[in-house]
Amino acid sequence: MKKKIIIGLTVFSLIFLVAGFYMLTAKERSCAKLDNLVRLHRIEILRGHLLIHIKGAQSDLQRFDEEDTPPTDTFGAHINVMNSILESCFKCHHAAQVTGKIRHLKQQIGRFQTTATRAVTARGSADGTHAEQAAVRIGAQLIAEVDELTTMTSRKLDERTDKAMQDIRQTDHLLYGLLAVVPFVAAGFAALFIGGFTHPVNELLVATRRLRSGDMDYRIGRLQDEFGEVAASFNDMAESLHTHCLRMQWAEQLVVLGELAGGLAHEIKNPLAGIKASMEVLDADPAITADNREIVRKVIDQTRRIESLLKNLLNFARPPKPQCVPVDVNSVLDSTEGLVQQHPRFKSQGSGAIDIMKQYDPLLPRTMADPLQLQQIFTNLLLNAADAMPQGGWISLETSLSDTKDYIIIK
Repeated sequence: MKKKIIIGLTVFSLIFLVAGFYMLTAKERSCAKLDNLVRLHRIEILRGHLLIHIKGAQSDLQRFDEEDTPPTDTFGAHINVMNSILESCFKCHHAAQVTGKIRHLKQQIGRFQTTATRAVTARGSADGTHAEQAAVRIGAQLIAEVDELTTMTSRKLDERTDKAMQDIRQTDHLLYGLLAVVPFVAAGFAALFIGGFTHPVNELLVATRRLRSGDMDYRIGRLQDEFGEVAASFNDMAESLHTHCLRMQWAEQLVVLGELAGGLAHEIKNPLAGIKASMEVLDADPAITADNREIVRKVIDQTRRIESLLKNLLNFARPPKPQCVPVDVNSVLDSTEGLVQQHPRFKSQGSGAIDIMKQYDPLLPRTMADPLQLQQIFTNLLLNAADAMPQGGWISLETSLSDTKDYIIIK
């Protein structure tokens, strides 16, 4: 989940970074195009001014013969402005073709100025008239060239202006589209990540409620990432809790069965004592035959065995307080084995039969313990082992002394 969160934050950051970078670059491109258009329009205005001053100089030249005092001052001013405009053009244009045209215009203006100066100097003479006519022709040629250049550049400028405005409009549309789409994309990613987080949380919450309501069989399905580990742990916990509850129920049933067995043992013990006393009286009677005496003694032995079993059953049902005494573990195991042999699981025959194999250490020393509690522990272990073998098998009882001789090993 951590990786997904990091990837999601990275994607969000990249989306906004790319969108912001594109917006900034689009703004810069639009501003650059507008600046270029403004500069081109300024150049167009300068060409218009150049054309106006050429026409003004041409008009002043034509007035030389009409006025007593020719307008040489205004003519010179027009020439100076024309030269200034061309000088400014040299600062902007760098293409060889355009620079060549500007130089040609500058040369033409120089010729126009020189020829006009000769016309003023030789005013009234044939040479002056010839120079004036030549200057008029040069001026007309200048007007035609500048007019043609202005018309051509104006057309190109209009095309470039239209293209620039179209590009700006497309950029605006794209920006508006980004502004409209990016929030939805961000919302989609947010919904995806929130769903990936809330869905497993809801699954865990539902499982918790089901488990609290007592549904021990409910299990969480497969989840991803860390939630999968939590779900697996939850399922293991639910399984363990279910098993524990079953064991608690079984323990409660055992308590009830123990109480019933204790009461039943008391009920059997009293008439059994009467039977035993009667058999002992018969055994003491000298009038009975040897065969009958042997039968009576067998009955007495079996009665004592039943008393021993009832005593063990009573001790198992209601164990007394622990009393540690020196105990022979092998003997306790033998008595326990004799007790559990009466259980139905150990009496079954055929494929479900369970055999007990004993391998005791005859040199095993006595140890301090409560024999009744040991017997109860061994009984539980043997019954659990029998329950774990529904198809039958064998159980091995082994005792030995540890290598350090400080404790007894029971398997």
